[in-house]
Amino acid sequence: MTNLIGLYPGTFDPLTLGHVDLVERAVKLVDELVIGVAINRDKGPLFSLQERVAMVEKEMARISKATGTPIRVVPFETLLMKFAEELNANIIIRGLRAVSDFEYEFQMVGMNQALNDDIETVFLMADARYQSIASRLVKEIARLDGEISSFVPGHVATALKAKFSS
Repeated sequence: MTNLIGLYPGTFDPLTLGHVDLVERAVKLVDELVIGVAINRDKGPLFSLQERVAMVEKEMARISKATGTPIRVVPFETLLMKFAEELNANIIIRGLRAVSDFEYEFQMVGMNQALNDDIETVFLMADARYQSIASRLVKEIARLDGEISSFVPGHVATALKAKFSS
């Protein structure tokens, strides 16, 4: 029997509770989950790649221990489909919050299928509690010294506060 490997890619700048919710649900669908932390120079991330990987690894260790599903955190800078093929991933997991997410993701699925139609994309709808959370908005709230504890894990909130207090 084939080991079902899922890939959940993102920039995770920073990791939010919406991301965590998707991971907690995605691990129920796969035998192993890889969190692909994207190196996206166009986005100009607040956190370095090493900081983002460390934040994600800390939270994934907790989830992996709680669920028993192996979770690896791997940075990547290649084409998503090429990365998925290198991992022998069977599915790519994506989150949807709103119709605007769907339009972008719909185009991505079409392109990814043209590149490799053996790897499926699975969409998970954001839990209603997390539909409004976006990393860029969390950064803006933190920058303006707003309360972010209901949007990100505690260790991420600490890291954000430290970024903006310097």
